[in-house]
Amino acid sequence: MPVIDAVASDYQDAVTFLAVAGRSTPEASAARVGVWFSPDRVLWGYSDEIWDLYAVPYQPVSVLITSDGYEVNRWFGEASEEDLRAALDELAAYG
Repeated sequence: MPVIDAVASDYQDAVTFLAVAGRSTPEASAARVGVWFSPDRVLWGYSDEIWDLYAVPYQPVSVLITSDGYEVNRWFGEASEEDLRAALDELAAYG
């Protein structure tokens, strides 16, 4: 999340950032908002259903999805800022 939070402001005109917590409790997850990322740059929600929909087995997992639901990229664990920017450029190109 720190790398995503760091680059989110550079892509806000082209990409919506959403952190989806799950497999915990909404209260425990809400306590981390503002610590791991800025809610001004990254939207937040809690949904085990979204985890199931995208087959997310554990945290951290990042899934890049186009506005029409096509999965462009996914990775487990942290990505470097360089790799994240390359993936976001690809996502922005899809629209």
